[in-house]
Amino acid sequence: MSDNKPTKTALVTGATGLLGRQVVRAFQGLSVPTELSSKADWTWEVKGTGFSRADGVNVLKVDLEKGEEVERVLGDVSPQVLVHCAANRFPDKVDADPEGTRLLNVEATRTLARACASRGILLIYISTDYVFSGKPGEAPYEADAATGPTNLYGVTKLDGEKAVIEEFSKAGKEGLSVVMRVPVLYGKTEEGRNEESAVNVLLDAVLKAQEGKKVKMDHWALRFPANTEDVGRVCRDVAVKYLSTSEAERTSLPRIIQFSSEDQYTKYEMCQLFAEILGLPIDNIEANTEGNDPNASVQRPYDCHLSTKALKDLGIDVSAQDFVAWWRRELRAFRH
Repeated sequence: MSDNKPTKTALVTGATGLLGRQVVRAFQGLSVPTELSSKADWTWEVKGTGFSRADGVNVLKVDLEKGEEVERVLGDVSPQVLVHCAANRFPDKVDADPEGTRLLNVEATRTLARACASRGILLIYISTDYVFSGKPGEAPYEADAATGPTNLYGVTKLDGEKAVIEEFSKAGKEGLSVVMRVPVLYGKTEEGRNEESAVNVLLDAVLKAQEGKKVKMDHWALRFPANTEDVGRVCRDVAVKYLSTSEAERTSLPRIIQFSSEDQYTKYEMCQLFAEILGLPIDNIEANTEGNDPNASVQRPYDCHLSTKALKDLGIDVSAQDFVAWWRRELRAFRH
């Protein structure tokens, strides 16, 4: 009986965010079970941390930039795995607050990594495809491919990766940290806040276009949007794989893994899809094929498609939801 199994505890930072909510649900057993997850000889308890939206019960209020608060929550919760989702993840917002972004994306990550390493806690650090340059012809990128971020967001996430790897190496705990890179994310938003996702927010652009407002939409950069439910499931399975591997063998597991869907779209093509599902015209949305404005402060990569080979080699299910089918289900209520 599963009730007689021992428990392990997962702690999720950024648990009130777009991805964090689904990571919590996955550890709660609310996502699709997989062959690997069903083999775990323990059940999960899960707690989250947040800041502005923390309820103090299921989501504990923690300022990740304060080392003493990090130490306190790790002592109180005593997790076996920590999934670090919290980040400033919008490139334009990063450029507007580079100092604050570095504190959260790099320094807080280093503090967490040091504290987890000293306690023997597995750390899964969520990173991004934006650590790569995305130059035409380079993708798909393997996990060990040369990095070369084109904007500050990618730089800070790459520095966060390095901080995690360094801190666990210094502590002699290399087998207990793993960087997991993901592409642009979409999924269920909270209270209709489509701005939580760079994909969901395109729905707002389609609706605004019905008001007669002309909108230019990128039709150059290739995106491979991943559903947050899938990413949550993979995080859970990675935790099961690493924690069920002996300490001696764990050091041979990869330090960097990557998850992505194989669905390829430009932002303009996503808008076309949403409009088709909703039965709306998009005459006011203009496809912009010019690529990056050389004078823009944020330069976005062309194609950062991630290879999932490292995950497949671990025996982890990398299947992804069908982008069109998910949105057809999600938007059914909106169709008029």
